[in-house]
Parts: sequence; C-alpha cells; structure tokens
Amino acid sequence: MENIQFWQWVLVIGSSLILFFISPLATTTAEFFKANTKGKSPNWILLTGSLVISWVFAKSIANAAILGNKFGMVGGVAYGTYYLSFIIGGIVIYYLRKKGGFSSIHHFLNFKFGRQAIVLFSIVVAFRLFNEVWSNTMVIGSYFGDQGSTPYYSSIIVFTALTLAYALKGGLKSSIFSDLIQMALFAILLSVILGILFGKKESSFTEIVTTGTFSWDNGLHLLFAAALQSFSYPFHDPVLTDRGFISSNKTTLISFILAGIIGFICIVLFSFLGIFGKLNGFAPGAIKDFGLTFGPLVLLLINFIMIVSAASTLDSTFSSFSKLLAMDLKLGDTLKFGRITMIIIAIAGTMPLFFSPEILSATTISGTMVIGLTPVFIFWWIPVPKISFFLSVGIGIMMGTLLSFDLIPKQLFLTEGPYNDLLWTNVFGILICISIYFLPLLFIQNHAKTKEISTQ
Repeated sequence: MENIQFWQWVLVIGSSLILFFISPLATTTAEFFKANTKGKSPNWILLTGSLVISWVFAKSIANAAILGNKFGMVGGVAYGTYYLSFIIGGIVIYYLRKKGGFSSIHHFLNFKFGRQAIVLFSIVVAFRLFNEVWSNTMVIGSYFGDQGSTPYYSSIIVFTALTLAYALKGGLKSSIFSDLIQMALFAILLSVILGILFGKKESSFTEIVTTGTFSWDNGLHLLFAAALQSFSYPFHDPVLTDRGFISSNKTTLISFILAGIIGFICIVLFSFLGIFGKLNGFAPGAIKDFGLTFGPLVLLLINFIMIVSAASTLDSTFSSFSKLLAMDLKLGDTLKFGRITMIIIAIAGTMPLFFSPEILSATTISGTMVIGLTPVFIFWWIPVPKISFFLSVGIGIMMGTLLSFDLIPKQLFLTEGPYNDLLWTNVFGILICISIYFLPLLFIQNHAKTKEISTQ
C-alpha cells in the first residue's frame, strides 16, 4: 500500500508540474478572463473538450459509480441526465446572444432586472463555486487516506496548491489549454479501465447494462429530478456559462450540444464501475476495491483519472470565480486582482473539508436552490417586472433550504422510493416559481385593463 501511495503522489505532483510549465502565461485581461489571444477565440474542438472535462469532474465520477452501485443502469442514466443542462443551456445562450445581443449572463440580468439582481445571482454563483472546490478535492483525498487523516488532508492541500499555481499563471487561457490535454488523458484512461473491466469474465457488458430496473423504488426519481433541474442548473454554473460567450455563436451552440451528448456517455460508462462493484459485492462508493480485483495498476489508473478530472474542474472554478468578481461585478479589472481572488476561493473552498460534507448533496441540494432561475432564462424574452426575479429566485432558495432540513410535507410526495422528496420538491417548487414569476405581470396587465375601463 505504501508503494501505491508513493506513485499516487508522483501522479499528483508530476501532472501538476507538467501543466504548470506548459500552460501559457496570460499577460492581458482578455487572455486571463476570456481566453482571447490576439482576437482569436477557442474553436469547437477546444470548446467542446473544455466543456466536457470541466463537468466530468472527480465528484461526478464518484457519484456515477456510487449510483451505479446502488441502482444499476438507472443510476448512471439518472446522473447522466444532468448533462441535458448543456443542451438546454447552449440553446438559451444562443438566443440570448443572437436575439438579445447580450455578452454575458450578468449583462442580461442587469439589463432586465437591475444591479440588485446581479448581486443576488452572484451570491448564488459564488456558493456554487465554493462547493466545487471541496466536493472535488475530497475525492482526491479519499485515495490517500481515511477522511480526517493526515494523508487525506495533506494530499488535498498539495493538490489544491499545485492546481492553483498553473491557474494563476494563465487564468481561463491556461484552463482551456490544459482542458484539451486533460480531456485526451481522460479518454485514454477511461478506455483502458473499461477494456480491463470487460476483459475479465466476472461480468459481461449485457449483464452490466441490464442490472437494475427503471422503477420508483430504484432511483427513477433522481432521473426525473435531474431532467427538471436541467432547466435551471446550467445558468448558476459559470464554469459552463463563461464558455458560452467566448467563441462564435454557431461554434458555441455546436460545442454545447456535443458536450451534452459526450458528457452523458462518459457518466454512464463510469457508472459501469459501480455496477460491476454491485455484481461483485463491493460496497457503494468503494471504487478503491477495484485494486483488490484488478490489482494496483488499475487502482492507480482510476486515481489518475480522478486527478485529471478534478484538476480541470478546479482550475475552471478558480478562473470563473476570478471573472465573477473582476469582470461581472466589476470589482477590479486587473490581473493582480484576478489572481488574488483565485487564492481566496482556493482557501475558502477548502475549509468545509474539516466538517465532513457529503459530495452528492453538493449537486442535488444546490440544484434545488436554483430552480427559481427556470422561468428567468427559459422565458427570457418575456418582459416582466424586476420583482419577478426576486420572487422566483427567493422561492427556489426557500425550497432548497426546506429540502436540506427535511421540512417538506410528506403529503406532497406522490410516490415512494429513493429521492422521492427531491423529485416532488422540484416538481411543485418549479410550478410555484413559474407562477409567482408571472404573477406581477398579470397583476400589472389586469390593473391596466381596469384603469382603461374606468376611464372610458
């Protein structure tokens, strides 16, 4: 085991140092915040790869395996459904740019709802980015030691610091550059792992894809909840939306659709690890047990793919947080300020690890808290009063909070089974958000009609 840990350290330190030395240095704010070099923006290959690897992160890989272990094929499909966010987000961003003429999500919100809406939205976004740091680095730490142990914390600190180093060097420019390398490594490692998996006789492909039933008592609630959340989830994730405004409109739309399809496939394939574990008696989440079946080489390969995916998400998170404060909130449009904010989110985002958080909750609960964004972006072209934004977003945050404290009345759950509370909270929550979003508009229209009648 000590020999394996040595090579794990080699992978973490070696891969990070290589990325640091080959990553481009950003010398202008356009390069650091927008990955724009001499007027050239990323092409569809760079953008698609960056989108996929930034979302197929260590947390999502771990969750896919856990859900595959718990529910079989439906677990992987359910979690992969979150990648519908790319297609929905890509289409909305396409029309925001083409029909609305907006240059960013914050530009749209400021134009339609004002500065206060930007502040509230930015708080929600910052919370999302804050979660991304700890929820990915804790997966890395779990491969070095038990939660709370010295190897666990030391690996997280070293990994975060080294990833921060090359992110500081180039900002979004180095993030997208490294994403292409990380995506290529990811594809190779995934192919090797699946090749080894299906090279064994313990489980056939047919047996794996037919494991589990698509039923309410076997994770089907999560699939529908993920589909519902996909109408709001992408818009509170600047790692995704920042990439929606840096290339041409057509390139962006193509890249988002392709990223959604590729991301879904990757998540389903990773759920195969969990399904294999289910068929062979591994505990949920015990990906490390593959080392007992396939040997230390496979364990190192899985560890490396976690490192690659976590690093890509982490550097994107640092870049997005930096842009959020510097460009979107206009608190300091300089390279120095951008790099200082990266250091801040790296430190702040690591602190929750000392309180034993759960990685799946970082997706499901935060996804519920932002359901209020559904009408804001899905019906973006409809003119509504500014208060509509605050009412809808406020209801979404309230529903997510109630869900996290298990305060949603059980009478609202129309079915039984895992994640039924998540599904029905989202169903009724979204209906309420849409209704209350348009309520002020209906009130104004009715008031105008009443006034018109009274003057006749």
